[in-house]
Amino acid sequence: MSERVVEELSGSVLRLTLNRPEKRNAMDREMIDALQAGIGRADLDADVGVVVIQGAGPDFCAGADLAELLGSAEKPPDENARDAAHLGKVFEMLRALPKVVLAVVRGRALAGGCGLATACDLVLAHEDATFGYPEIRRGFVPAMVMAMLRRSVGEKVAFDLVATGRSISAREGVALGLISRIIVGDRFEMDVEDVIAKIAASSVSALSFTKQQLYALDGLSFAESIALGAKTNAAARSTPDFTNAVSAFLKK
Repeated sequence: MSERVVEELSGSVLRLTLNRPEKRNAMDREMIDALQAGIGRADLDADVGVVVIQGAGPDFCAGADLAELLGSAEKPPDENARDAAHLGKVFEMLRALPKVVLAVVRGRALAGGCGLATACDLVLAHEDATFGYPEIRRGFVPAMVMAMLRRSVGEKVAFDLVATGRSISAREGVALGLISRIIVGDRFEMDVEDVIAKIAASSVSALSFTKQQLYALDGLSFAESIALGAKTNAAARSTPDFTNAVSAFLKK
């Protein structure tokens, strides 16, 4: 277990807690390594059905460790490209993981931290949470996170967010499609756990098919999407979860 990311498995739920509260959970190489390891564990462990990513302390994640990032300014471009791809791999792993990933966001989710939340399948946000991509204000580019952002909110809104670097509230984030839902402060813990429990109680195979089908639609034509859906539909009918659940329903 890495000090940078605390892993906790409870039932079928694996929690990955970003654990640098004194740095607002800024991501350095060690934390990125630990995130990759945690996602890899979720992929290989049949007992894991749901992954929850959250932050220790008052904030979710402030993005990349700026001191570490500044230290890379004098490195050659190919070395920096490899370093950037190291974080990019986390986003790719989250998208490819055949299990549901939820981001639970309190406080600030900024820059790469906002990208990390957006890379998850669901984002549950405290009503006081804030989101943003302030890289432009630091002479930097939110290059990789735009892959998720553009898919979530569309081109015009994505460009607005990255070109201005403005922060938005959880309420605006819901309206724009950046996050899934807001949870009121005094019910936050209870309602978050309720959402997690409901997803964890769902069919693992059906959730896996659903996630893979949704993301596989990128770039497909309408006809191709329907054809892929037909194949997924056929595959789902052969699973024990389907036959058991439908048989039980028909016996009521």
